[in-house]
Amino acid sequence: MSDQTIETHFVEDRRYPPPLEFAAQANAQPEIYERDFEEFWESEGRERVSWIEPFTKLYEWELPYAKWYLGGTLNVSYNCVDRHVEEGRGERVAYHWEGEPGDTRTITYAELQREVVRFANALKELGVEKGTPVAIYLGMLPELAIAMLACTRLGAPHTVVFGGFSADSLSGRMVDMGCEVLVTQDEAWRRGSTVPLKRTADEAMAAAPKVRRSLVIRRTGNEVRMQEGRDAWLHELDLPDDPASCPPEPMDAEDLLFLMYTSGTTAKPKGIAHTTGGYLVGVAATHRYIFDLKPETDVFWCAADIGWITGHSYIVYGPLCNGATSVLYEGTPDFPDKDRWWSIVERYGVTILYTAPTAIRAHMKWGPEYAQGHDLSSLRLLGTVGEPINPEAWMWYREHVGGDRCPVVDTWWQTETGMALITPLPGVTTTKPGSATKPFPGVDVGVFNEAGEEVGPGGGGYLVLKRPWPAMTRGIFGDDARFRETYWSKYPGVYFAGDGARIDEDGDFWLLGRVDDVMNVSGHRISTIEVESALVDHPRVAEAAVCGRNDALTGQAIVAYVTLKGGDDGSLEMLDELRNHVAGKIGAIAKPANIVFTPELPKTRSGKIMRRLLRDVAENRPLGDTTTLADPTVVNEISQRASADASDD
Repeated sequence: MSDQTIETHFVEDRRYPPPLEFAAQANAQPEIYERDFEEFWESEGRERVSWIEPFTKLYEWELPYAKWYLGGTLNVSYNCVDRHVEEGRGERVAYHWEGEPGDTRTITYAELQREVVRFANALKELGVEKGTPVAIYLGMLPELAIAMLACTRLGAPHTVVFGGFSADSLSGRMVDMGCEVLVTQDEAWRRGSTVPLKRTADEAMAAAPKVRRSLVIRRTGNEVRMQEGRDAWLHELDLPDDPASCPPEPMDAEDLLFLMYTSGTTAKPKGIAHTTGGYLVGVAATHRYIFDLKPETDVFWCAADIGWITGHSYIVYGPLCNGATSVLYEGTPDFPDKDRWWSIVERYGVTILYTAPTAIRAHMKWGPEYAQGHDLSSLRLLGTVGEPINPEAWMWYREHVGGDRCPVVDTWWQTETGMALITPLPGVTTTKPGSATKPFPGVDVGVFNEAGEEVGPGGGGYLVLKRPWPAMTRGIFGDDARFRETYWSKYPGVYFAGDGARIDEDGDFWLLGRVDDVMNVSGHRISTIEVESALVDHPRVAEAAVCGRNDALTGQAIVAYVTLKGGDDGSLEMLDELRNHVAGKIGAIAKPANIVFTPELPKTRSGKIMRRLLRDVAENRPLGDTTTLADPTVVNEISQRASADASDD
């Protein structure tokens, strides 16, 4: 597999059948796997979503694009908010929100409806109408979900940019989508300090000339610069909140809902397009079955950031479409102390927790005593997302958080898939620590070898998807050629996920991580090329190569090999300067964990950097074949420098 090897010898003998009591009342029953592909998605389409005009055709499949629920019209805001109020569920809590400093808000569906209508009217005052692209750059406030829903009410496609991204990252996304309006806030809270989102937004807007207006939410109350004629405070606008003042816009099932930008193997992030009908059906159906949602009694907490696809699908659109009660938390797991999450679970009676292996490993590092100090007996189901989970973390999660009684659903999916595709179904699936187990009903997954032949149980290779699914991406915004090349060129007629996988003797899937040059750092996909581009942007840097190394806490850590101009040897001061430079260009999550200064990078005679060897150095593995290198001694020198840097740490 290019420079990566699929390991197929690992054996996991532990088995956890569904508890009988859980299985008896589960939303998913064994016969769900026997349902016909078309019948399943047809009935889910009619049961999960309220249509203005019912769809007349289930799907069309013209490689590489699919269309779903053709002829149907609907509105996402209506499905997520209004219909629950109309059907007598207005007093049900939609969100329990907790701010990092400890302030709280409880928002019912009736209150959420009024807030969404008011926000939509604010956007209309700023000139937003059906088809106007809107960027949203906020922390984890209720207004983030409200802004998204307000856009969907008007039929305005949105892109949410993670609040930790830099001005360059924000402006690049706004320019690519052609955004005309930006929603942001004065500042955000993070670990007791303020993060200057409005100041960053100002810098980004200066580089995105199509953005003509911005709507600003007050959070910290500290003074920020407001540009007259462009910026407006939300709290100063006198706007109606009666639903009749802003009726939901009918949208075709295939109308663009949002773009989610994700790192690729080139420096430019990909604008992954998701449309209205199929996406909403997909996330609502998966949310209901995978998490065994009982909306009358469950309190669901997806402890992700809405700025990523997990938050879109399983904090906003899936749970709200299903009428769920969810938890939103603004801050970090360890502020003011490492038991913050567990105090939230106890306070709100959380029943379902969905988080990333990175977070679980952090809690493992801190110790079980923080969880043990709180009553977690309300929990009945645990989930993981973002990267393959190692069995030790899976077991720790089950034992110390789930009390050795909660089923664990380890889900595999991507920004591009929109919804979870490989996952246990609690109440049906026997789980194994570290395995995502089975494809979701109505999803056709395979593992191919290099020659494009499907491997059976016991084999490993490339993960592929052989049939369309409703929430699949409708392409890369403005770049059909890149979409076809990235996902559809390796094997004819199937979607290439870019992940390695193996199938065990029971037919269960084990995910093995990325096979391309995208690193997975704390569940965030970061392109090696993107980080290299940021490093080379520094005036002192002549050349840079980046790879990921395994990290017990973050999954992967970023290692950069840098050649400075003028043959400079580098210094601790330059190391800090370069790390901060990358943070300024991309965001703090992209800071290299290690930088090795080297006078030369290992290259083939044709000038191609041999990243495989750099990964070997980063992982302290024996070096592979170096016969194609122009100067084989370069790798040994880099190894020595890397070893010296490690000892200095």
